Amino acid sequence: MFSLKGIHYETMSPVRIDVSDGIIQNITALDRDESAGTLPIVAPGLIDNQVNGYAGVDFSGDQLSVADIVKATRSLWKSGVTSYLPTLITNSPENLIRNFRILASALSKKEVALSVPGFHLEGPYLSKLEGFRGCHREDQLTIPDLEQFVSFQKAAEGWIVQLTLAPELPGAIELIRFCKENRIIPAIGHSNANSKEIDEACDCGAKLSTHLGNGCANLIHRHQNPIWPQLANEQLIPTVIADGHHLLPEELKVFLKVKGADRLILTSDITYLAGMPAGRYYFGGADVILTEEGMLKSADQDCLAGASLPLLKGVENMIRFTGCTLAEAINMASKNVANVFEWHDRGRLLPGRRADILLLTQLGSNLNIQQCYLAGEPITPNS
Repeated sequence: MFSLKGIHYETMSPVRIDVSDGIIQNITALDRDESAGTLPIVAPGLIDNQVNGYAGVDFSGDQLSVADIVKATRSLWKSGVTSYLPTLITNSPENLIRNFRILASALSKKEVALSVPGFHLEGPYLSKLEGFRGCHREDQLTIPDLEQFVSFQKAAEGWIVQLTLAPELPGAIELIRFCKENRIIPAIGHSNANSKEIDEACDCGAKLSTHLGNGCANLIHRHQNPIWPQLANEQLIPTVIADGHHLLPEELKVFLKVKGADRLILTSDITYLAGMPAGRYYFGGADVILTEEGMLKSADQDCLAGASLPLLKGVENMIRFTGCTLAEAINMASKNVANVFEWHDRGRLLPGRRADILLLTQLGSNLNIQQCYLAGEPITPNS
């Protein structure tokens, strides 16, 4: 057993956390004393439900290996992400089956098994309309096919836990129902669905809006567009990318006011280009441009192509852009995700939960990781 002291991120009061066998045993309130001002903030490890790749590893790439997945996982720990969903995007059926098999094989590695509670498939059942498909390759997009999806899930050994699709496509509702029946979270994304189609999808099981406000054409009808009905439907919880490029501050403010801090999720949509120097790269079957500011955009279309900034930056930006509290921002990247997926072993600082813990220092909205613990094991951020 070991103990650590810190300022609890929700109460902002000093606590001692006792950890044994990787599990939080007790959380004890401490009297405020002279040392309280020097204690770090203690918070749960972050959970990212959309990680396309990291540290030079592209989960959709043709050369993916188990060793690559271990590398990406270990690198994510240092950014404060202790749990994540490796995400495969639209590709050929052969690529998806091969890479899901590799991801499933990687779960035999302890570090991956601890950090990966499932996989996310974004596509290939997305809108082909210009703008709405974003940078997903049009020639690889297709209508929902239950038999094909089952083949993907078989390759993944049952570990696909989120499917992002466009509910207006033929066959989508049948697939959404199948997902709900099989404990897979259906998410609406890259869609031009109308209000009726979105409501039907939600009634059949859709729970999430994937990166709401993105995967959308630049020019849309001011009233009849897919954003309003997703905001209006109380069954949907939006995921948002708060990297400073995907959404404007005022959009994040509106989403937060409409949904509330308990029904909004921060995601990164991060790619293998995180941390790379600015330049021209290849991702998702096309050339992309990474700017000095960290924006990742298509070289040939007027659209973004994933992200390059880690989830912690989104936490910082939510505080900066919306004025929400530190606790609210962190919960959007931890507790709220765990609640949607019903992961009762992580996402909170509570006795009985796994000791996925961050020790942070805060200056304004800027957060610095002093130490990260995964199941009670320390990880040095800059090692």
